Amino acid sequence: MNWNVLGQTAGLLVLSNVFMTLAWYAHLKDLRDKPWIIAALVSWGIALFEYLLQVPANRIGYGTLSLPQLKIMQEVITLAVFVPFVVLYMKQPIKLDYLWAALCMMGAVYFIFRS
Repeated sequence: MNWNVLGQTAGLLVLSNVFMTLAWYAHLKDLRDKPWIIAALVSWGIALFEYLLQVPANRIGYGTLSLPQLKIMQEVITLAVFVPFVVLYMKQPIKLDYLWAALCMMGAVYFIFRS
């Protein structure tokens, strides 16, 4: 396993997920009084930065990682970014269900990365 490629891929996917999470969910708090089209256009603008990071991440990772491995890595990173966003930004209480979801994702990582 090429750890340099893994690190670059994971780093770009983390940054991509920050933008993705903001694009998908921040408007629910910040633009709730605006028409949906405004929220969609703002989200679309934020999502551009997501894709500018996500596409290179997948191109760097593909070949060292299989497509299913890339997808599971993406999902684990999504959960790792989403939970702090929900708790810190959206001010929602942390739930034990987040732990169970994380454990399920760790199982997915195990099965997709085992030889």
